Amino acid sequence: MKAISLFSSAGIGELFLKNIGIDIIASNELIKKRSDCYKFFYPETEVIQGDIRDDKVKREIIKKIDPSVKLLIATPPCQGLSTLGKNKLQNHLVLDPRNYLIYNTLEVIDAGNFDYILIENVARFLDMYFPYKSDLFDVNLLTLEDILNKKYGNSYNIEAKVLNAKDYGISQTRPRAIIKLFKKGLKWAWPEIEPEIPLKDSIGHLPSLESGEKSDILWHEAKEHNPRAVLALKHTPTGKSALKNELHYPKKENGERIKGFHNTFKRMSWDEPAHARTTYCGSISSHNNVHPGRKLNDGTYSDARVLTLLETFIVSSIPETIKFPDWANESFIRTVIGECVPPLMLQKILSKIGQ
Repeated sequence: MKAISLFSSAGIGELFLKNIGIDIIASNELIKKRSDCYKFFYPETEVIQGDIRDDKVKREIIKKIDPSVKLLIATPPCQGLSTLGKNKLQNHLVLDPRNYLIYNTLEVIDAGNFDYILIENVARFLDMYFPYKSDLFDVNLLTLEDILNKKYGNSYNIEAKVLNAKDYGISQTRPRAIIKLFKKGLKWAWPEIEPEIPLKDSIGHLPSLESGEKSDILWHEAKEHNPRAVLALKHTPTGKSALKNELHYPKKENGERIKGFHNTFKRMSWDEPAHARTTYCGSISSHNNVHPGRKLNDGTYSDARVLTLLETFIVSSIPETIKFPDWANESFIRTVIGECVPPLMLQKILSKIGQ
């Protein structure tokens, strides 16, 4: 099945689609570095780099749609307004052009004749409200699901759910909003829920590493962290935050105690999947980023560090032997992983087309 991908980032989420017979013939990404990485992974795909709001870029994308292209994959930016804020400063929000980015996806849908459309984003995407113009003078605030039903409900079945990667063979808690559109008369089932995979089963076999240490295993190198944070986390048990320590707690250079949320400077638990790998997954002070660690003979805990790239790949269902362009540094790699849907999750969702 031929497909087009919009808002593609570096293409991490699409790594397994060829395994199920999906051929992305064209993709669109705004940022050049991400589109360059996409080209590295998929040299046969035509990558249209640029802003989809630019009419020239949009025309290039639409030119790639022919009758053989049956699938559209889109992760439009998640600007919009939350349910709590939908009545605040409404006039300003209606005038904010970022809240209309979703409609560029709808223009591509209108230009094609897709059998199947997948729209994916953060879980709260389903609760957001978007300005919808039914005519020039009438602007309403509607959820995306309501907008899709207004525009396409006569032609497409439209189903929306929040799925969590941990329920589909991935050792990571990562809820994602999934909206499926498929033509009346066609089938597209939801994937079956599977048992969770705790960290002890996914990365427990890998050797311990301390801050700045390297191993002989590809991608298994520990980031070097601030010594004050490392000391605090050496005295932090599995599943706990260093902010709760009475003596060894995170400190500023002047010795002042650092304050933060209960899930910052926090170790993960061996008996649970990893927490969501965000674009900040390389920061030891960010949310739920620290390796679970193991208690040592002296009473301290090992692995006072974030997950290595290898461990991050494993809990994100990315191949352990993956190669990136030579120019891609660790920060870039972590960022594009944080932006993507885990590739095994996307594969399982799309493999249900026709069932």
